[in-house]
Amino acid sequence: MNIETERKFLVKDASYKEAAVRSYRIAQGYIAHDGGNTVRVRIRDNEGFLTIKGPSLDGISRQEWEKRISLQDAEELMGLCHGGIIDKTRYIVPSAGSLFFEVDEFHADNQGLVMAEIELPSPDTPFDRPAWLGPEVTGDKRYYNSYLTKVPFKDWHA
Repeated sequence: MNIETERKFLVKDASYKEAAVRSYRIAQGYIAHDGGNTVRVRIRDNEGFLTIKGPSLDGISRQEWEKRISLQDAEELMGLCHGGIIDKTRYIVPSAGSLFFEVDEFHADNQGLVMAEIELPSPDTPFDRPAWLGPEVTGDKRYYNSYLTKVPFKDWHA
């Protein structure tokens, strides 16, 4: 099982799109989320994925297991998801040192929310902060995708 170390930020403006090297649509839902553990099903374009994540180890890192599954299986598993389905467009934006940001532009009930994540080799890895990067929200549960399925952005953002 891998350890995922990532930091999350709000995004100030859409200038990240100019630097993006690709984008794709994502639909994802949560079969289970309890005590920091999550079981997620995701459809990215025409590919399916099943992901299990453990609770945060230090506020930034957590265990993660992911497996590609058939599109048909992913579509069927979406029917088992609790809460809503996250609908977003993800932009891949390169950063220095072979790092990259994944910038998610949310749709539907989470319209207006744009977040950037950067996955790091270790919690203390330095990284460039582009001008479009806003305040850090790492560890703020309101910005977890599993939380957004239960309490969408439109219901708590004024």
